[in-house]
Amino acid sequence: MAEAGESVNLDTLSVQQLTQVKQQLDQELEHLTSSFAQLQAAQSKFRDCLRCVQGGKSSALQENKPVLVPLTNSLYVGGTLASASHVLVDVGTGFYVEKNIKSAAEFYEGKMTEVGGNLKELEGIVQSKTNNVRVIEQGTSHNASTPRITYAWANSTSLNQY
Repeated sequence: MAEAGESVNLDTLSVQQLTQVKQQLDQELEHLTSSFAQLQAAQSKFRDCLRCVQGGKSSALQENKPVLVPLTNSLYVGGTLASASHVLVDVGTGFYVEKNIKSAAEFYEGKMTEVGGNLKELEGIVQSKTNNVRVIEQGTSHNASTPRITYAWANSTSLNQY
């Protein structure tokens, strides 16, 4: 098969080889689409966290005030607000860091920007793969001379997974 960025003349491939290439591209597209959905979910989570942090500037938040602390989406326990000016930020893999409101907001804004950049990069790769699949489908259905295509093999390790 072709290396990253290498052109392949579809005229030189048999129908069986074209089918294999298409199957491989379909699998890659499925994986990339799944990764895209996961990145969108992560971006949405960071957006929600940012909104909560920015909404936490309310004067209604007072230290030593009773609050409900979520353990899961449907289970809450009673607690007492220790600090109205600091929050715990999930920095990944089960680690939490105490930050002030401003620095927590900056952290989440940075994460949203980073994930947004990864989404744009991944969107370009998905579009390229989709175009490659279309060209191969045309090549197999028409069995005529087709243009060269360039494979944009995705290096999934270069994209951050959230």
